[in-house]
Amino acid sequence: MVSNRTKAWAVLLIIVLGVVTLGLGQTKRATKRTRPKKTTTNSKALPAPTPAAAPTPAEPDPVKKNERHDVPVEMVQPVKAAVNAEAPHYTYEFTQPASTNTRILIEHDGAGRGTITFERRTYADPVIDPVQLSPAAWTKIKGLWESLHFLDSETVYQSERQYPHMGNMRLKLQQGARVRTADFNWTTDHDAAELVAEYRKVGEQAMLVFDIIFARDSEPLSAPDLMRRTEDMLKKNQLSDPGQMVPMLQDLSVDERIPLIARNHAARILKQIKK
Repeated sequence: MVSNRTKAWAVLLIIVLGVVTLGLGQTKRATKRTRPKKTTTNSKALPAPTPAAAPTPAEPDPVKKNERHDVPVEMVQPVKAAVNAEAPHYTYEFTQPASTNTRILIEHDGAGRGTITFERRTYADPVIDPVQLSPAAWTKIKGLWESLHFLDSETVYQSERQYPHMGNMRLKLQQGARVRTADFNWTTDHDAAELVAEYRKVGEQAMLVFDIIFARDSEPLSAPDLMRRTEDMLKKNQLSDPGQMVPMLQDLSVDERIPLIARNHAARILKQIKK
């Protein structure tokens, strides 16, 4: 049998263990109550956002004005050239529907300055270019007009024999209220024949220059043929004043857009003109 002392020690041990267990439980509950809760707030406080400032409305563009207070109004008006009603106006016209150049019209003033219009069967529209007679050509042409006394004369320039296949030629001179026109396809009048011959040279040279410029810009491979044509016309005295073509030929002689053979030919023609 177990002694009373042993029982007493056992009871005391149980009491001590119960007291310890009770104390531990109270401590654990207290710890749970006092534990701080976790927060998602950053350790550093962020500054409050500043509200965006309202956009400043754009100022309207200032109204443009065309005022020029520093210049009188009458000074900015276009100046019209004075027109002399008595100034002479000269016209030469050639027409031949069967020809390559079906129509050539040259109109100019008393200084040899005007326009040339030509039509070709291969062109849908006429070509109109400015023309300026050289001093030498204009001196010759003006002298022939004066020799004809065109406005004061009633001479019929058409010969008895007709050559319509040669094309029709028309001369016209207007000066003030006075005007006269003469048509013929062939004439035996020396001055009239010389006058149309000089105008024909003016037209041939102008059309040749047009063809060369066109070839240089659009059809460079045709330049050799045009140089041969230029030299042939120069030898046959079919150009009004070859000296007018010198600047263009100088450019052609160094223009790499056209074949070398054409450039060399242009240089040779220049030497012929400058002789």
